[in-house]
Amino acid sequence: MPVDPLWNSTRARELTAQRRPGALIRLGREHRAWTLAALGGRLGCSPATVSRLERRSRIVDLALVHRAALEVGVPRHILVTSLSPLPLTAPTATTVTASPRDVEEDPMRRRTLLTATAATLLTGLDEALADTPPPPGTGPLDTRLTAARDLYDKGSHQRLLAALPGLIADGHSAADSRRALDQARLSSVYSLGAAVLNKLGSYERARLTADRARTWAEVSGSPLAAAAAAREVAIVLRHQDRGAEAQRIMASAAAAVEATGLRTDASTAAYAQMLCTLAYTAARSRDRTEALATAEEARRAARRLPSTAPAGRLFPISPAGVDLYTVSVHWALGDAGAALEAGKHLRPQQFATPERRARMCTDMARAWWAWDRPEQTARSLLDAYRASPGEVRDRPAIRAVVGELAERYPRATGVRDLRSAVVRAG
Repeated sequence: MPVDPLWNSTRARELTAQRRPGALIRLGREHRAWTLAALGGRLGCSPATVSRLERRSRIVDLALVHRAALEVGVPRHILVTSLSPLPLTAPTATTVTASPRDVEEDPMRRRTLLTATAATLLTGLDEALADTPPPPGTGPLDTRLTAARDLYDKGSHQRLLAALPGLIADGHSAADSRRALDQARLSSVYSLGAAVLNKLGSYERARLTADRARTWAEVSGSPLAAAAAAREVAIVLRHQDRGAEAQRIMASAAAAVEATGLRTDASTAAYAQMLCTLAYTAARSRDRTEALATAEEARRAARRLPSTAPAGRLFPISPAGVDLYTVSVHWALGDAGAALEAGKHLRPQQFATPERRARMCTDMARAWWAWDRPEQTARSLLDAYRASPGEVRDRPAIRAVVGELAERYPRATGVRDLRSAVVRAG
């Protein structure tokens, strides 16, 4: 379909270069001689909402931007460009900050990633997000993306941060083909970046990266890429105490995957993962009924999945993985006893990666800690550290437990060894 000459006009090019998607939407609306109310009626929102959307420079509702742009005919490639950040004329200094709730917590928690190496890596990632660097072209993107996922699965967070700028550059270079598969791969690069940033507690960066993942997933039309990106956005929102929004996003993502028909194990795994994340998100919002019902639905969906997910699957969930989420759901609902009961038959050998094996141990440790069992907590955290040091060292919430253990029960078995290992590694 030929592009409307409007989008090749000087004004459209200027607004795209200035990264003003709202102004592009206004340009398209006025070109159609629509009022604010007319576009609002098509979008199901008020004229005032449309007006704010057109005037704002900061994107608040990415989904609404996409819908509005589609209504007024903004071409996909122009919208994607307008949503990318402006290039920087010089690198800006970046500091690693904790979330607001971290400020008054244990110093060990605040120290997460506050090392010179990590700060440098995050600065490099900031620069790549602000102005995509030239592609290094150091190998096939698929191979490098697989290697990057392997770093995540091993808990090698700093090595993954170091690899991300080059992956982002090569991903954008590949997406220039405008092939859906290449666009979905770029979305996967951003989703992986958001996942590690979420894990490290760098939520503002994670939100930016996850929004990029959603944009490229929508451009690609891939339902699995869209599900992965939506999950990372929801995780950010959950950490920012925006649980209701996170639940809506996950419910929509689960419904979108279910609508594909779940004809393959890959789509079924995506559906089960969306339900697991939705259940935990609901639990963190103290929505007990929704959390428990959704966890049960995830368990039913996972019954047809293999006990170990095949290598390379985007959502490597398994029946044991769903049980592990159930542990977290009960813990988040404040029922440590039910969490321990849900996890009593879980074993590390049921999980294929160091990250998942360590996650099993940290989730059980949180339940033991809520049950006020310091020795069992320390033992579980030591097991997690042996499986993947980064899962204990780099996650703010887990480091906080280590600090509290050391403060309240310094003589409990395993606590001194645990604290020494984490402090030495940090």
